[in-house]
Amino acid sequence: MIDHYRDLLQRYGWLGDHICWIVVRPLDEGLTVDDVLWRLNGGRDPEHRVMAFPREEAAMEEERPVFLVHEDEGAWGLLEFSLGYAVPDDVLARVSEDVQFWMVTWHFNGGATVLYAAGGRVRAWMRDFVLSGQRREGGDPDVLAGFRALLDALGPEDHDGRRAAALAFVEQATGVGIERDCMDVEDAPVVILGDPVA
Repeated sequence: MIDHYRDLLQRYGWLGDHICWIVVRPLDEGLTVDDVLWRLNGGRDPEHRVMAFPREEAAMEEERPVFLVHEDEGAWGLLEFSLGYAVPDDVLARVSEDVQFWMVTWHFNGGATVLYAAGGRVRAWMRDFVLSGQRREGGDPDVLAGFRALLDALGPEDHDGRRAAALAFVEQATGVGIERDCMDVEDAPVVILGDPVA
């Protein structure tokens, strides 16, 4: 699985600069992806739009987070690719009362986070996992034990491997991953959240 994400990182160079990947697994069967997006948007309806070439249009035109929404069996993947925007920890905690959130994010300036929230609070997080020796963690250490093992098996300079490991770990935990076809999508429906998310 790490090799799949290494391939994506090599094929789409911008992924190494910035990404935010969120997987949402609802615990309440009546909850919809629109309910979750409404919560993430501070109790406001997000903007829905179709972009001919989402990656290019979002990067050039938007200063707000633009998400592609991938619906999987019993879960949703939200890929933000315009800014590498990360949903703030307190927002994820607040909206996670009846959902599980997994988030992987990094930025060109080096920041990188894996975070898990459920039951109205952040349960575990790891920051700065790409650069060797700078890793910081908090919350329940058992939640990220598998991710820690993946990182420890990689060389300290294997930055793409560390990023790929984060995405692979979340896919292992949730069953939802990023597929190549969502990178090359055209005429795609996107969701644009307001700025700032509150």
